[in-house]
Amino acid sequence: MSTFKMPSLGADMEAGRLVEWLKKPGEQVERGDIIAVVETQKGAIEVECFQPGILGRLLVDPGTTVPVGTPMAVIDDGKDEEPAPAAPAQAREPAMADAAQAPIAPPPAPSRAVASPAARRMAAERGVDLAALTGTGPGGAIISTDVEQAARAAPAPAPERKPGRVDPAAMRQAIAAAMARSKREIPHYYLSATMDASRAVAWLDAFNADRPAADRLLMTLVLGKAVALALKKHPMLNGHYGAEGFAPADHVHLGMAIALRGGGLTAPALHNADARSLPDLMAGFRDLVARARAGTLRSSEMSDATVTVSSLGERGVDALMPIITPPQVAIVGFGAVLRRPWVADDGATLEVRPVVTTSLAADHRVSDGHRGALFLRDLDALLQDPEALT
Repeated sequence: MSTFKMPSLGADMEAGRLVEWLKKPGEQVERGDIIAVVETQKGAIEVECFQPGILGRLLVDPGTTVPVGTPMAVIDDGKDEEPAPAAPAQAREPAMADAAQAPIAPPPAPSRAVASPAARRMAAERGVDLAALTGTGPGGAIISTDVEQAARAAPAPAPERKPGRVDPAAMRQAIAAAMARSKREIPHYYLSATMDASRAVAWLDAFNADRPAADRLLMTLVLGKAVALALKKHPMLNGHYGAEGFAPADHVHLGMAIALRGGGLTAPALHNADARSLPDLMAGFRDLVARARAGTLRSSEMSDATVTVSSLGERGVDALMPIITPPQVAIVGFGAVLRRPWVADDGATLEVRPVVTTSLAADHRVSDGHRGALFLRDLDALLQDPEALT
């Protein structure tokens, strides 16, 4: 036997509220199956199971708010002995232990009825207007059975709905908590370098020239892939810092900062960015953006990122000095690609070239400025050979 526990879905998360079970006791579950919906201050998240087996007893009822690490269900994985329930505080760092003993207040009520991701998908498929429903889930949340009943009662297509949103005030509160913790606990150091982007821009223009808009690459992904490959040579910048110190990651899961409509920010993981082609990464990124703005991200995408990339180039920002997202140990920021005077390779000619200012914020407990400078040097070298990024 094993237990399915309340996962950590962000550095600021101490507890989550179970909205809905999507699997029933006795059902077979596989690794990656979505078995529950959990509500946090950043919205409703589809939670995956990482232990195959038969779903057994459900230990938490919908509507219950429980700390991270709390056993929520039993999974029969073929082993005889059922594990003892773990103390919730063990799943967090020591600094969070005292908070686990105090009552956990539920997340702030959203400005409108919450609908689980499964309910949103079902409503879209069956033409049900979520705004017209009264939810029977915890806190008035709309769940799958509400949509099923509405579809049977009024099968005619309903007006097109707007994408799901989270409460901007609650998300801002969550972001504030995470960033305050980061600046309080992580000794940041900052480095920046201006890099010649002319080869990368020329290569990207040629790649996109004969492709339809849906298949074109964005510079953000070119820069992100370069970060992922450079990190393979600098593992001390890629991983998580926890109670037992730093644990480097085997792969690079890029947390891609995405601005949400209506306000707020999230940075879900683009998995295995170091091993995927640029077109595949672009498709994955488009999917992440669409689901982030629709409120249908998965738990693994919210917790797996090993480093974050933030680009404000489209906002016209020359450079940024970002803040690390715990438990990660580094974040890379890119400003706009701008045309600036540049001394050519011969050292005697002044040209106007596209350049990008790249910044690194890293955790001084794990690496130092020398290591960070070597990373930026290798990142620059990759941008001078964009064919190697494909």
